[in-house]
Amino acid sequence: MDIHSKPIADRIDWLFERARDYSAQFCSPDDWLARERYMARHPTAVGVLKCMDGRINLAVTTQTPLGIIQPFRNLGGIFDLGWPHLGEILAGYVQRCVHDGRRVLLIITYHFSRGSKKRGCAGFDYDTEKAMAHTWHIRSQVEAVFGTGHATVYPLVCGFETDEDALCLHAPNGGLLDLSTLRPDDAGTLPQRIGELYPDMPEQMRHDLIPLLAGNLRHIDGVRKTQRRTDIEHREWMICLGRGFDFLHMPNLALIIGPYSPDLADPVRKAASIIEANMRLGRIPDDGFLLLASVPYEDIGVDRARAELKSAFMANFAAEVIRAEFPQLAGKMHVRNAVLDWRSRRLELISKAPAT
Repeated sequence: MDIHSKPIADRIDWLFERARDYSAQFCSPDDWLARERYMARHPTAVGVLKCMDGRINLAVTTQTPLGIIQPFRNLGGIFDLGWPHLGEILAGYVQRCVHDGRRVLLIITYHFSRGSKKRGCAGFDYDTEKAMAHTWHIRSQVEAVFGTGHATVYPLVCGFETDEDALCLHAPNGGLLDLSTLRPDDAGTLPQRIGELYPDMPEQMRHDLIPLLAGNLRHIDGVRKTQRRTDIEHREWMICLGRGFDFLHMPNLALIIGPYSPDLADPVRKAASIIEANMRLGRIPDDGFLLLASVPYEDIGVDRARAELKSAFMANFAAEVIRAEFPQLAGKMHVRNAVLDWRSRRLELISKAPAT
């Protein structure tokens, strides 16, 4: 179904149905057992800093159970560990993992397309070298915060080629492992290759990285056996602000803005301009777009109540920016704010406002 051409009310209903489907799958006995079994065999925690682009779904492209990989998503994949909120979230994530006796593999990604420069990252004006340089800068920041010994937190720079969903692993010494050059039956060579690329990576972490790479080899092979469109134009019809949008791993639906930068107005403006252009160029209907804020919570009571207030604040903040700078677009805005039960990945709608 081409959801992009549906009336906005139908699109919004479809979105929340997808969120319910995702939570139901995440909570199913099969998926729960798969996660428990996987973590028992591979205890390393895996976090990923990545762009909001829905094509970059490492759970799918590495054939890993839902809930194993912890994403941190932002417009353009732009992060700075000096941002107070990002620093708190990332440090809290690492501390929880360490408390449980787990190391953390932090994968820092950029993305690109071999087939067309314009299918690369718009956040860096399709400049892959610039995007890659930013990932190395983030890596140096991770080392400044968590140490250069890499015994507990290992920052791994990784490219994501979106035509075939292939991972490209970079080593500080200039070494490269491009998985698009291998076949699934080359999986047996991965331990040696990873050992040579990252001799300072803890043995358990190398062991736990191998299944992700082997899964990616199988996934690439599957992509090559199908006829998949790669020339899809941007047709986003929603702006998502906050966290908890894992169910939105679909291309060209949403512009996701993480709540990390101290200047949230700038990415909101950029996202609104893209939505406005999509309507003007006829890529999406001009009957409306969705502004959705989401904040996760882990405990009932104070934690959930605070998440509600934060979600309402972010929705109101973004809506005011759009009203002030895109008044015509604001008349087509449908605002929703929600919280996400982190245990079940259930999106809970708190309130909604009509188009203004």
